[in-house]
Order: sequence, then structure tokens, then C-alpha cells
Amino acid sequence: MRKLILFTSCLLAISFANAQDRVITTAVPFLLVSADARAAGMADIGVATSADAFSQQWNPAKYAFATDKQGFSISYTPYLTDLANDISLGQLTYYNKISDRSAFAGSIRYFGFGEIELRETGDPTEVPRTVSPNEFAMDGSYSLKLSEKFSMAVAGRYIHSNLKVVTDNGDASAANSFAIDVAGFYQSEEMAYTEFNGRWRAGFNIQNLGPKISYDNDEISTNFLPANLKVGTGFDFILDDYNKVALNVEFNKLLVPTPQDPDLNGDGTITPEERAQNLDNYRSIGWVSGVFKSFGDAPDGFSEEVKEVTYAVGAEYSYQDSFSMRVGYFNESPLKGARKFFSMGAGFKYNVVKVDVSYLFSASKVKNPLENTLRFSLTFNFGDKYDVY
Repeated sequence: MRKLILFTSCLLAISFANAQDRVITTAVPFLLVSADARAAGMADIGVATSADAFSQQWNPAKYAFATDKQGFSISYTPYLTDLANDISLGQLTYYNKISDRSAFAGSIRYFGFGEIELRETGDPTEVPRTVSPNEFAMDGSYSLKLSEKFSMAVAGRYIHSNLKVVTDNGDASAANSFAIDVAGFYQSEEMAYTEFNGRWRAGFNIQNLGPKISYDNDEISTNFLPANLKVGTGFDFILDDYNKVALNVEFNKLLVPTPQDPDLNGDGTITPEERAQNLDNYRSIGWVSGVFKSFGDAPDGFSEEVKEVTYAVGAEYSYQDSFSMRVGYFNESPLKGARKFFSMGAGFKYNVVKVDVSYLFSASKVKNPLENTLRFSLTFNFGDKYDVY
């Protein structure tokens, strides 16, 4: 297939699919990859954790509860290191608290597939063409406290996917789309219990709501964006002035229709022609109707809908907010992708600089593209401090 090389399907989709028939796949799945080492150390949990510079990806409403006036972060994630050494995801984020009640933030994430050599024939002496497919997204968000304990945010996103290869007619246009997020975050005041103090947190984020993306500007080749719903909660065990343990749980569901493959003529056999028609019918679903269909279109009913929800649990221990240790576990149904992994991580803070690292251990027969990979993040916080009630 010379006109369009679907690198996303052959590389990134390894993270989100296996050989099962009803795995939900989307375009630009790099938007779902954890770009920061803090969340990655807790099995990709971030919608209800405490606010940090990386909140843009997980829940921008958390910025309204940030304790620093400004923050800047940079992160680097190697990808598919067993196959290549030049595939990676990078992200830059900046936020600024306008006041004690509001904040804005912006970020850019870039996924590079490295250099790929293309040959027209099997002749080893042929001089190959070298291409560098890539994808990136630029975000902007605004968050506002609606009360002392609850905030909401809206984010906008421009998505650019440059995966096409120049053909003889020179057609190599990139695909573009846009999306919005709507998020909310709750953080209680510190409460006194018998043996410790504590604080509750909860959050949600409806992400990547936007038009489908197409590489050929037609309905046949359109693909859904990875719209998804994140819901989570957490509790901070504040043991004393120096030690704190945070426990978190998070659930995620793709807001994308489940692929259907019915027997159209009822003869008990699904022919290639019927499969092609089923695919055309699936691609003709609009992105708005697709969001609503995603809650009730699983062929096996409610039991399968439940299997489309992934969950993760994680914990973070912090000492004086200068040293942290993290662990987490992520689970996905075998019918819907079979991702299962453990993670661990650590963070070190000195003055205004914080370094985070994480490591992933796969617990599934399906190989994870981030398996045995170290992820790194740097955070710089500066400006005035805001009190935490």
C-alpha cells in the first residue's frame, strides 16, 4: 500500500490491540500514551492526583489548585526500543496561575517514528528513499475554581498527523483535526482523623472530542479520534509534616463505537464482501453519534461494555515533597486489548527543579511497546506560592 503507510496501525496499535475481533482502534493513539514519568510510575494515573505541571494531559482543571505560580515541564519517552532506537514521544508543557482561582496552560507533544527507508524493489543495491513520519498535537486550556473545593476546565487541541509518503503524483498531504476536552476536579480541605490527617480528591476528563481524521479527504478512509472518558478518585494519608501516602484509582473508557461484523444475509457465513460492507458502515458513523453509540453497542451487551473499561490503581509516597516513590497496576480485558502491566517510579526535587523517572513491567502475553523502558521528566516551578487550605 504505497499511497498511505499506516505506521500507527503497525506500531502504536500494539499498545491498544491484539488479535481479538472487537478491539477498538483509533487514529493518532499517541494522544493516549502517558508522556510524563510521574503518572507513568503509577500505571498511567493522573485524572485525580494532586496538581502538577503535567496536568494538561490528564486533567487541566487541576491547574486551579496548583501551589506554584508558574511551571514548565519537559518529558521524553523512548518507544518500541526492542525494534528501533529513534522512535520516541516528547512533550513540553507550561502553565501560569492568573490568580488564586484560575490558570491557563499550553503544551505540545511530538511523536517521531524516526527515519524509515523505502524501496520500490527487492534489489539491495537500490538507493532507498528516506522518510520521517511524525505526529504532533498542540493544546491550550483554561481552568477556573467554581468553589473552594471544585474547579472545571476546557481545553482545545490541534492535531497534525504526517504519515503519508510522497507518491508519483506528489500527493503527500498530512491529516489534520481538532478536539476539545471538558474536565472537572474536586479537592477537599485537610481533615483530621484519629491517627492522621487526610484529603480527598476526585476528577473526570472527557477528552479528544472532535471530527474524525482522514488522510485522503473522503469518508471511506476516516478514522475516529481517541475520544475517552477518564474518572478517578484518590485519598492522601498525611501522616505528619514530612510523610504523605496517596492512594489513587482510575477508570477509562473509549468513547468510540465498537466494530461490528454481522452476517448481513443471514446465511451463517460472513463473506469478504460482507466484511467490506460492515467496515464501510462503521466508517460512516459520525463522531458525535459515535460517542453516544459507544455506551451501548457492544455485541454481547452490558457484559462486554464493562470489558471496555480499563482500570488502574497506584500509590505515591512523598517525603517533605522532595522525594517520592510510586507503584501502580493497569488492567485491560483480553477481549479489548489485553494490556496488563505493573509500573514503578521515583521523583527527586532540588530547589525549583524536579526529576521523575518510571519503569514498566508487562504482565500480559501481549508485548507492551513501553516494556523495559525508562521514561524521564523534568519540572521547573517558580514564582509565588499559593496556600493549600
